[in-house]
Amino acid sequence: MPIKPRTILAIAVGAAIVGGLTYFGFRTDPVPVDLYRVAAGPMRVTIDVDGRTRIRDLYEIAAPIAGVAQRSPVKVGDRVVKGETVVAVVEPVAPSLLDARSRLQADAAINQASAALQVAETDLTRLLEAHTHAQTHFDRTSTLLDRGVATMTQMEDAAQSLTIAGAAVDTAQARIVMARSARDSAIAAVIEPGDAEPAAGGCCVTLTAPVDGVVLAVETISARPVAAGAPLATIGNSADLEIVADLLSSDAVRLRVGATADVERWGGDTTLRARLTRIEPTARTSISALGIEEQRVDALFDLTSPPQDRPALGDGFSVFLRVVEWQDDDVVQVPLSATFRDGKTWSVFVVTAGKVRLQSITLGKRNTQVAQVLDGLTDGEMILTHPGDDLADGVSVVARE
Repeated sequence: MPIKPRTILAIAVGAAIVGGLTYFGFRTDPVPVDLYRVAAGPMRVTIDVDGRTRIRDLYEIAAPIAGVAQRSPVKVGDRVVKGETVVAVVEPVAPSLLDARSRLQADAAINQASAALQVAETDLTRLLEAHTHAQTHFDRTSTLLDRGVATMTQMEDAAQSLTIAGAAVDTAQARIVMARSARDSAIAAVIEPGDAEPAAGGCCVTLTAPVDGVVLAVETISARPVAAGAPLATIGNSADLEIVADLLSSDAVRLRVGATADVERWGGDTTLRARLTRIEPTARTSISALGIEEQRVDALFDLTSPPQDRPALGDGFSVFLRVVEWQDDDVVQVPLSATFRDGKTWSVFVVTAGKVRLQSITLGKRNTQVAQVLDGLTDGEMILTHPGDDLADGVSVVARE
């Protein structure tokens, strides 16, 4: 019995449906992936570190004498002018109070000095009379010598007596000066606080600013006694800033003097520029937040950005630096997220005609985001980033977006 055309059509349609279902049931869908086009461009490797600013040259004002520092005439933040702005005033130390025993001893010393002065004055009166008598005798002998009555020996004796009398008068006068000074010293010992008169040059020592700048600290605000050499205030030029960064010693040895740095997170909208000027020769041991011992060393940077770009930046402010260890303007580079270890080599997945291919590469410099490719890739090739474990040579892929 011949097969009807309707039956043949139904069989063909059924076979097509079964074939289609079989194809779609066993077909492997392309894996959605993130793609990246390899390109050459500028690249740099930085050492990122926290730092703080400090004024390069600080000037500490200290008390030149022991006394009482008057209330500070300046406040923190005040601008000062070299040689004009008064930053501190020190009054010499006042006499101390005497107890009963010290008072009696001081009064006795005054009486003793006064008596010694009186004795010296009495001696002077006696010696002046002796000098007058010697002068009269000398004049009489000189007249008699001229008349031929006195001898030369008598004249010499009279001259000698006159000289001795004059020397005795000079000695007595010096003894009076000594006695008067001793009496004045004894009187000064009993001066009470408030009895002393101001010195000829004024009562106080006035200290002016040694440089133009700003007051950074005032150690003595209210009046109080201070010893000689006690700090009173600190002055510096806030425009002359440098940055101190606390580096790991293993990072510091990779840097060279003159390395540039970007200064960020200082509070302004712009990125400042700095230059490495010195790495301290001695490291120190510190404990990290995780309890790990680290060897750290201070590195000093000059701010090369003009002061007008950082008007509010002051002493002790926190900053963040990206110190350039290495840089190049034409480097073939790939994201670190595209690389992975395949045995002992670094590899990436290269996409060609919708399929992936495992490619070994040689890496050079790297930073926190990209790595330099020395060999294995060329500019313009398409690679995968964040490759999954389900990828292998020949797997079909499609861009995730």
